[in-house]
Amino acid sequence: MTVSGIEIKPPEGKLGVMLVGLGAVTTTFVAGVEAIKKGLSKPIGSLTQMGTIRLGKRTEKRAPVVKEFLPLHSLEDMVFAAWDIFEDNAYEASLKAGVLERQDLESVKQELESLKPMKAVFDQNYVKKLSGDHVKPTSSKRDLINLLIEDIQEFKKKHQLTNIVIIWCGSTEIFIRTGEIHQSLDVFDRAIDSNHPDVAPSMLYAYAALKSGVPFINGAPNLTVDFPAMLELADKMHMPVSGKDFKTGQTLMKTILAPGLKARLLGLRGWFSTNILGNRDGEVLDDPESFKTKEESKLSVLEYILQPDLYPDLYKDFYHKVRINYYPPRGDNKEGWDNLDIYGWMGYPMQIKIDFLCRDSILAAPIVLDLVLFSDLAQRAGMKGIQEWLSFYFKSPMCAPDLYPEHDLFIQLTKLKNTLRYMMGEEQITHLGVEYYQ
Repeated sequence: MTVSGIEIKPPEGKLGVMLVGLGAVTTTFVAGVEAIKKGLSKPIGSLTQMGTIRLGKRTEKRAPVVKEFLPLHSLEDMVFAAWDIFEDNAYEASLKAGVLERQDLESVKQELESLKPMKAVFDQNYVKKLSGDHVKPTSSKRDLINLLIEDIQEFKKKHQLTNIVIIWCGSTEIFIRTGEIHQSLDVFDRAIDSNHPDVAPSMLYAYAALKSGVPFINGAPNLTVDFPAMLELADKMHMPVSGKDFKTGQTLMKTILAPGLKARLLGLRGWFSTNILGNRDGEVLDDPESFKTKEESKLSVLEYILQPDLYPDLYKDFYHKVRINYYPPRGDNKEGWDNLDIYGWMGYPMQIKIDFLCRDSILAAPIVLDLVLFSDLAQRAGMKGIQEWLSFYFKSPMCAPDLYPEHDLFIQLTKLKNTLRYMMGEEQITHLGVEYYQ
């Protein structure tokens, strides 16, 4: 179909979904999709499956379900593959992750057991709290990229796939700053060939995906694909990329609450956040170098939403502290506790306290689903490079170098839905509404 000058290829055949990491997020996502296929569950939390989109004027009363409005692949089209440093199949990995109850896993046991991970590209120097032996033989970084490309090609051939999406659901790597080697594709290629330490394993996955003509999604705060050389490769290969770091628990609350404070022009003196979680993610973040990567992602949110430079009387020099504590008994059921010291009329102080007892992977799974379907749609629509309209799903959303990222959840949702309207030739919704009263 052709709309708004955009030609969108129809979703044909199966959609391959390749996931980096077969841990709590991936197994919860796959189990949920398989349960939905069997009519045992609902896709709660998924905009593509349960959300609606208003079209035209309010008087027209047109609000189709998103999945019926767009030419998306259905859940029945999805076939899965994964890489992991442990050889457990998805059923065994699900039991160890401890997110889903055994009775829920038993209903999709056969499907989960059939998902056996390929050997991963892994280097413990980048994730110091983890170790596993289901890894590709240590060799040059260029050789490892070629092995990943072979995996992609074999998966595509096995299932006769036209389209594949690769998404990083792995652990947080150590903090790496953008350096000289990341500035151009030519220099980055030389860095790969020299096994440069600032070429992390996640970058090898992203490089292999883009070289294979596959969209790449970064669900962790790692640098991975958010630098000029990788964006140059995405542009060259005409592939969409998005990231970074799935927006689930505490940061989701911040992007809901902070816009409300700013909208009502209430001041902020301090925002203290602490987390306790006991899953593999918590164990990895117990390492200071991995925590630094996550901290950078979490701390930037309030600065961009509250804009202290524009509102110095309200937000200049507010104190923002983030803590993450590994606490094994909690498992995947993370607790995010926030204390906000705010002030209002005549400077009088007030407080807000939040105790969000959330389930990290339960919140992440529908994000994975939507990002996979939207990234595949973007590829079929010929959209390449950074997909800023997908910022809705990320803690630290990527954007063009001369822009600041948009963190306000409600602006992000408007951007996403207006992009969908644009793609399908529908008018943008501004919510002006004067036409109803003239």
